[in-house]
Amino acid sequence: MPVWGGGNKCGACARTVYHAEEVQCDGRSFHRCCFLCMVCRKNLDSTTVTIHDEEIYCKSCYGKKYGPKGYGYGQGAGTLNMDRGERLGIKPESPGTKTASGVPSVGRALNRQL
Repeated sequence: MPVWGGGNKCGACARTVYHAEEVQCDGRSFHRCCFLCMVCRKNLDSTTVTIHDEEIYCKSCYGKKYGPKGYGYGQGAGTLNMDRGERLGIKPESPGTKTASGVPSVGRALNRQL
């Protein structure tokens, strides 16, 4: 008995992808409608896709989530905001945590002294 429907499986929904609707990225196949950014759900193409650990992102969401952080990495004063990245899956810093250098932040150290 022949086996029917032996196409590649979609990297997002795990269903069969037929050639007419196939988009290939990083050796995996996707439906055109499943080839979306993991954060903002925008449709992607070969010029806007960025891959990180089996996840696909648009370039702007990838930069916000994995790019450099801190003052001076924006495009001017218009890019400064109070967004801490909660919607991107970045955990907010809790009180008493240490910075990357292992030293408590200066603001918290001053508050403890007062």
